[in-house]
Amino acid sequence: MTTLLLQQGPLAGSAPTTESKVEAERLREAWLAEEESVRSQSFWKETGRRFLSNKVGVSAAGVVLLLVLAAIFAPLITSYDPLVGNPADRLLGVFSGGHVLGTDEQGRDMFARIVYGGRLSLVAGFVPTLVAALIGTAIGVTAGMISGLIGSALMRAMDVLYAFPAILLAIAVGASLGPGLTNTVIAVTIVFIPPVARVAESATRRVVSREYIEAARLTGASRIRIARSQVLPNVLNDIIVYSSGLVGIAMITAASLSFLGLGSPPPAPEWGYMLNSMRGALYVEPLVAMIPGIFIFLASVAFNMASDALREAMDSRL
Repeated sequence: MTTLLLQQGPLAGSAPTTESKVEAERLREAWLAEEESVRSQSFWKETGRRFLSNKVGVSAAGVVLLLVLAAIFAPLITSYDPLVGNPADRLLGVFSGGHVLGTDEQGRDMFARIVYGGRLSLVAGFVPTLVAALIGTAIGVTAGMISGLIGSALMRAMDVLYAFPAILLAIAVGASLGPGLTNTVIAVTIVFIPPVARVAESATRRVVSREYIEAARLTGASRIRIARSQVLPNVLNDIIVYSSGLVGIAMITAASLSFLGLGSPPPAPEWGYMLNSMRGALYVEPLVAMIPGIFIFLASVAFNMASDALREAMDSRL
């Protein structure tokens, strides 16, 4: 219906009035929005189909889902208190004394500490990635659309932060702020903003050179409107794929800070802190001592494999 009205135009033999021009522009925008919605729905439907056909990606996503569900429903999975132990049961092996994953150096159930610790580790992975994606996208899109002093200043500031190795920058920020989950999230977020901004800026510069962006400028559309309606929908794919791969890296970085004593303070069951506290038991119960590291590795690999599968699914050229 909208397309038919656009094709008909004003009545033959009559001069277009201001009202007819406004109505035609409104109908044109509605038609473009409708077409964009259809294309978006078709794209995501096809992306979902390709992702589900990737067995490795689906398996990795299943592992991620299990970790998330275990962290959410931890009280329903185990009856042990992750903060309370029994010194008489310290350093029990796997499947010993009713403890599926054994006990730590204070007799606390390792399975309970793993599932409850997943809450802290997953928060330290998801939250910094999400915040860094939002801030980095805003900086990158702004720098990509605004050439000159402002755009250069924004990206040079990102380059200064990007010049530092990620883990060293996280340690420096974490040490300055002090231990705690909130400070860990802030430190990891600061580390991830520059690479996300660079991806967003590169994708934006690629998009703004297209003809439809120039056409939007000629119609008098503002930069904010062009960024919202034309640029963001075309750069989000790159940002989503790149950011999804940062979750596993964020978990490793947060665990590293906790291992160094800059994360959640004890006795919080955080995987990095657990790995540090169990170092002394490595020669007594090596398998139990390695369990936190195994879960850190498992979560990181699962997120990276799921991210790779998502990238392949979203790339229509593959």
